Amino acid sequence: MGYPTRIYYSESDRQKTFDRWLAGESQNAIARSFGRSHSSIQGVLSRTGGIRPPRRRRSRLALSLAEREEISRGIVAGRSMRSIAASLGRAPSTVSRELQRNGGRRRYRANRADKAAWDRAHRPKTCKLAKNRALACVVASKLQLEWAPDQIAGWLKRTYADDVSMQVSHETIYKTLFIQARGALKKELQQYLRKTRALRRSRRKTLKDEGLGKITNAVSIRERPAEAEDRAVPGHWEGDLLCGSNNSQIATLVERNTRYVMLVRVPSKDTKTVINALIKHAHKLPRELYKSLTWDRGKEVADHQRFSLATDIDVYFCDPQHPWQRGSNENTNGLLRQYFPKGMDLSNVHQNRLNAVAKRLNDRPRKTLGYYSPAEKFYECVAATD
Repeated sequence: MGYPTRIYYSESDRQKTFDRWLAGESQNAIARSFGRSHSSIQGVLSRTGGIRPPRRRRSRLALSLAEREEISRGIVAGRSMRSIAASLGRAPSTVSRELQRNGGRRRYRANRADKAAWDRAHRPKTCKLAKNRALACVVASKLQLEWAPDQIAGWLKRTYADDVSMQVSHETIYKTLFIQARGALKKELQQYLRKTRALRRSRRKTLKDEGLGKITNAVSIRERPAEAEDRAVPGHWEGDLLCGSNNSQIATLVERNTRYVMLVRVPSKDTKTVINALIKHAHKLPRELYKSLTWDRGKEVADHQRFSLATDIDVYFCDPQHPWQRGSNENTNGLLRQYFPKGMDLSNVHQNRLNAVAKRLNDRPRKTLGYYSPAEKFYECVAATD
C-alpha cells in the first residue's frame, strides 16, 4: 500500500498563497489554483495565524556569497588573510573569523559557509509583550473586557503618555494573538475579539444588497441638517433592527456625535410595535439630545409620522441600498454580533441584558473620539444640558 506524497511549498508558492489570502480569496480557491487540497493551504497559513511573515533580508554589513567565493579563491591561490581582506575592502579580522567558523583554510567552502551564515542569522526579535509582562497583563485584561486591539493601543498611549514601555501598537497585539510562537498572550484570548477566527483574514468583504420596503412621505437623508451630517452637534441618532431567528429582533440606536449606543427590546417587527418602543425610549432622553433619527427603508418604521408627532423628532431615511449612509449604526450592528450572533433567538433577551451589552460598548475607548469612551463624551453632553 502506497502512502500519499508529502506536499512541499517553495518560498515563491508561500508568497503567492499569502498574496491571494490577503486579497480575500478563500482557502479552497487558493488550493485549487495550486491543484492541491484545502488542508495543505491551511498548514501554510496557520503557522503565522494568517499573517504574512516578514521577508528575511541579509544585513548590509554581512559578507555576500560573491565575497565568500573571493575568499575561497584566495585560499586556493595561497594568499594571506591580509591580502584577501584588502582585495575585499574588509578588515583582516573579518576574514579570520569567517575561516574559523567554517572549518579553516583546508575545509572552507563558499556555498556551505554562506548557507551556515544564513541559518545562524535566523534569530527573531523578542516580542515587546513577551519582554514586558506588566504590559502583557494590562493588554490581556482589556481583551477580556472585549476591547479591540486598536482601542487598547490608543488607551495605553493616552493613559501612559510619558511611559513608552507601557505602549504597544494594535498590530503587535494582533500578531501576538495569532502567532502563538511569540508566547506572550494566550490563544484563548482570541475569543474576546470581534470575530473569533483561527486565522486573521483580509479586510476585504463581499457586500450583499438587501431588499428595502417603500416608505410613504419619507424625508430623504439629503434634507438632514448639516450639523447632523458633520457630527458637530450631539442629538442626531441612527437606528436599525438587529434580526435573529424566529422573527426576533432588537432595535439599535447610535448617537452620531458621541457614538453612544442604546438597545431597545422589540417584541415584534410590525410598525406599531416598533414605533411604540421607539417613542417610549425617546421620552427617556433630554430633548436637546434627541433631535433627529435616521433609519433605513425597512417597513418597521412605515408609521414614522406618528413617531414624529409623539416626540417632535424628525425622521430621515437613507437612499435605497445605501446602508453606509448610517455608518455608525452599521458598524455597531457588526460589533453586536459578538454578543448576539446570527441565528440566535433574540425574543427572550431581557432589557437588562441589552443594557449590559450597551454599557460594554459605551465604556470602550474609541479612536475617533481620541480614545475617550462614548459614555464619557455622552455624559459630558448630558451635564451641559442640566
